[in-house]
Amino acid sequence: MKKTLQYILLSLLVLLSVFPFLWLLSTALKSPSENVFAYPPQFIPAQPTLQNFISVWQKVPMPWFFINSIVVTLLTIVFNIALSVMAAYPLARMRFKGQNTIFFSILATMMIPFQVLMIPLYLICLKLNLTDAAGIVNGWLGLVLPFAVSGFGIFFVRQALVTLPKELEESAVLDGCNSLQILWHVLLPLIRPTLATLAVFAFMATWGEFLWPSIILSEPSHFTLPVGLVQLQSAFSADWKLIAAGTLLSMVPMLVFFFALQKYFVSGATSGAVKG
Repeated sequence: MKKTLQYILLSLLVLLSVFPFLWLLSTALKSPSENVFAYPPQFIPAQPTLQNFISVWQKVPMPWFFINSIVVTLLTIVFNIALSVMAAYPLARMRFKGQNTIFFSILATMMIPFQVLMIPLYLICLKLNLTDAAGIVNGWLGLVLPFAVSGFGIFFVRQALVTLPKELEESAVLDGCNSLQILWHVLLPLIRPTLATLAVFAFMATWGEFLWPSIILSEPSHFTLPVGLVQLQSAFSADWKLIAAGTLLSMVPMLVFFFALQKYFVSGATSGAVKG
């Protein structure tokens, strides 16, 4: 009886989590003659069609939205992982004066809301021509550089490096490795699950970001997906079927990225690395 109740509760939680996406799919598959807001609600479309997915590509420049989002997201992930590792390595594996002060200062940056930094960041980007008014590459840099490194990423990688045994480094030093070789050949392979998790977090945060791109970008062909999909909604009307179709299409890269990295979400990466 206890296990049955657990399965019922878990099934209800799954239904609550999945239902909005199923409703989104139902809306995207409805034909033009069907009312999205009909009462009682019609969950299964009477005449399912893929026309909405085709129409959304024709109505707005979806290929450009995808390209811009992919470029910005990949650059952000690369910068986040590289800079987080470079900052976390000395904080976790070395000893120097002011180490704790620097670490706690980095943690303090996580407590500052982005809205507080938004205006100063925008003014800096204007001064450096990091908006799409100076070209699409400048626009990409304006979207990437403010989020190229985060306090969370440094903290996340540092905590993973702290757990690794000291004996690994000592053995590498005896083999003639310097600090960079130890980091690249010994430590990084052992924290791949952490780096994969950080990559997923960075992907989700960047792919779905709306506020900052809407400030930096002004040319429709330079928009990222969240900003571009807003074009399907005007001040007085909105085609919810096209919006649902565009939203589902924008979710595909995120799902692909997650499933590509999920094999790294394992524990015990250092199991058996040191005898005894």
